[in-house]
Amino acid sequence: MSKKSFLFVVALLVIASMALTACQPGAPATEAPVVETEAPVVEVQETEVVETAEPTPPPTTRHGGWADEVVFTVVDSASAVTQIQAGAIDIYGSGLSSDKLPEIQAAGLQYSKQNGLYYELTFNPVGPEFPATGKLNPFSSAKVREAMNWLIDRQYLNQEIFAGGALLKWFTITTQFPDYADLADVVKALENKYAYNPEKANEVITAEMEAMGATLVDGKWTYKDEPVTIILLIRNDSDGTRVPIGDYVANQLESIGFTTDRQYKKSSEASPIWVNGNPDDGLFHIYTGAWSATVIDRDQGDNFQFFYCPESAYGFSALWQAKGVNQNPEFNELADKLAYNKFTSLEERRTAFARALELSMEDSNPVWLIDGKNFAPWREGIEVSYDLAAGVDGSYIWPFTLRITGEEGGTITWGTPDILVDPWNPLAGTNWAFDNQVIRATTSTGILPDPHTGLYWPLRIESGAVYAKEGLPIGKTLDWVTLEFVPENVVPEDAWVDWDAVNQKWITVGEKYPEGTTALIKSVAVYPADLWETVKWHDGSPVTMADFVYTLIMGFDPAKPESAIYDEAIAANLDAVNANIKGIKFTSTDPLTVEFYTDTYALDAEINVTTLWPNLTYGEAPWQTMTAASLAEAAGELAFSADKSEANEVEWTSFIAGPSLEIMTKYLDQAAAESYIPYAPTMSAYITPEDAAARYASAKAFFEKYGHYWIGTGPYILNSVNTTEKIVTIVNNPDYPDLSDKWNMFGEPKVAEVALDGEAQAVLGTDFVFDVAVTFNGEPYAAEDIKEVKVMVYDATGMIVYTGLADLVEDGKYTATIPADKTAAFEAGASKVEVAVVPLVVSIPTFADLEFVTVK
Repeated sequence: MSKKSFLFVVALLVIASMALTACQPGAPATEAPVVETEAPVVEVQETEVVETAEPTPPPTTRHGGWADEVVFTVVDSASAVTQIQAGAIDIYGSGLSSDKLPEIQAAGLQYSKQNGLYYELTFNPVGPEFPATGKLNPFSSAKVREAMNWLIDRQYLNQEIFAGGALLKWFTITTQFPDYADLADVVKALENKYAYNPEKANEVITAEMEAMGATLVDGKWTYKDEPVTIILLIRNDSDGTRVPIGDYVANQLESIGFTTDRQYKKSSEASPIWVNGNPDDGLFHIYTGAWSATVIDRDQGDNFQFFYCPESAYGFSALWQAKGVNQNPEFNELADKLAYNKFTSLEERRTAFARALELSMEDSNPVWLIDGKNFAPWREGIEVSYDLAAGVDGSYIWPFTLRITGEEGGTITWGTPDILVDPWNPLAGTNWAFDNQVIRATTSTGILPDPHTGLYWPLRIESGAVYAKEGLPIGKTLDWVTLEFVPENVVPEDAWVDWDAVNQKWITVGEKYPEGTTALIKSVAVYPADLWETVKWHDGSPVTMADFVYTLIMGFDPAKPESAIYDEAIAANLDAVNANIKGIKFTSTDPLTVEFYTDTYALDAEINVTTLWPNLTYGEAPWQTMTAASLAEAAGELAFSADKSEANEVEWTSFIAGPSLEIMTKYLDQAAAESYIPYAPTMSAYITPEDAAARYASAKAFFEKYGHYWIGTGPYILNSVNTTEKIVTIVNNPDYPDLSDKWNMFGEPKVAEVALDGEAQAVLGTDFVFDVAVTFNGEPYAAEDIKEVKVMVYDATGMIVYTGLADLVEDGKYTATIPADKTAAFEAGASKVEVAVVPLVVSIPTFADLEFVTVK
């Protein structure tokens, strides 16, 4: 799956993060009182991002995607390389694991090099007994989940399954993302604490099992005279790694007395149980999860809330709601603060982050296993840019850069492990990376993530400005945004801040805060002057102010109990997100200009520009089709979320297939007959009856042509959906506003290559000196493109005994010196020095280490 994070659910502004090859979404939430401090003004040095550019190609007059057609078809990962060689597919969008790299290279294929796919164990925390079965669930105990860290040998998994090419993972933060490098001293200590120790795991689990009333009989755990059987949902599709992972975990559990039931399932078979099912039913204990980042996440603080807390964007799932039961309140509070950066200094944030890491290990739902390095292959003659975290299929850049070399047009066949896993709808539909690889090609957003740095570029906006309260630790890199520090941001009285679902009207700041209010951040997004003329929905309708206002309403209304489409599963996340909004104001419609006020902020100005777009959490949302689906939900015939669908025993709304289409058509026809205006007390200012009639007619004509209601504004149009054979086709959108070559600037990412050199033996009480060589493609790495080279020294027990920074000698050469007064306190024995090189032009640090011996 994929994990995405949003500052505001309809803004598609990623504060931090990622996507899953099984499933994954993301969203931050909640707000604590603002603490006013005398924090010093942070001096921010502006740095220039240098992109590796290909030679400028000849100008093109083509709009939309480079290909005429992209056909997505299901291909098993085991045969991906041979299918490309045979000409059956042109590209395999999903990353193959590191053990497949020799095969890719031997076949002479091109490939991406991505770092964003990671593996974990998701536990069912209900208990101690499952209400539906009365059977014991050991993983209702946080101590049992925590002990699983000691039971699992991550190094074994890496060597045996990933051919040693992956990275060991203990935490929700990604091992090759910026936060890990910044917190290296903290994470290394915790990794040492939770290193493989099966004896300790057995000791802790035994004590907990006995406390829950279980007994060990002839070496097997029993409860109420029955074996304690652990049900593992083991994914047998995707990149093929989760079968051996699941089998290993089952073997380890059996080694300490559990009975296991290994259920091997594809994503589409497992999802109804772990994501959409009721955990009270006891149909699983462990799911072999995998997630992937959709962007390089420069701030992963929101991951704690996303993966561990019911306020998560995944809060629509009953499983996530169950995670909140008996959760440590301190952890929940820290997760909230980190999701929205409720801090006035980086030091305060770092302290909170370190504590959250500790508490996440005590909670351990999920237990993290591996940070994978993955490689998506394609044939010679195909070009595509990829994201350093998300690779190809998880990236936002591929729809703009995929092409047949030197050609405009043609058909490209794309292999994927699965597709059409869950229903598609913009509010609470599929979050699977397999589905979202297509969805991203059909949609637009206000800003586009840089695939190398995780910063943002304007996509549908013209420019942005950020006004931050003095003292906040925010920096700026790119020229399209301005950053200014101010004493305070007073929120205008007429700005919208909440929604009255009864009267269907906006609640203004003046009404909610009669005494007035201020915000830490004011962002201003300015849209192109020709927005209303150039951007069209795939059904031919122009994008209008009605789309923006309607989408804002949908960010509030489903969370209001008075609403006809209230959804308890969606409400928790929306409430958490909306609690951080201090005001929204359209200051102009020509050009469209939006002010957004919040007490939540990111560390980069580019990520603080909140860009409203008619886009909900899982896709674009034209009001004409959303209205049909909402009317159907209000009538009790459909439900946007899986949770409400199950609870009400109705169809989970799908805009692309199944019984939902007939139901939506019925309500679309009803709305057309009435020239119905949704949320009329507000929306009638933006929609006339004639507008409504035209919109419904366009949507119906689109449905009659394409057979679905998935209408976006992106560079490709969803052309056909075959749910039986699992084939999806998209075609070029010739009416897309941008030329096809707009994003040709992204070349090969400059990931640093690092080598360490030094004496094999060092004398305590003297300077230890090591040389650090930093290169890219064999050439010295420019010092101006490197933020820092961090140095850490470990003693024989694995504890960090020194941290510091290496000194620059010249481009590509650094010296790491550990001073004599520090080494005098070290213990004699086997030691290790490790460096982390943190570039500016890519947000992926590179680690290297060297072992040596210390003597007296």
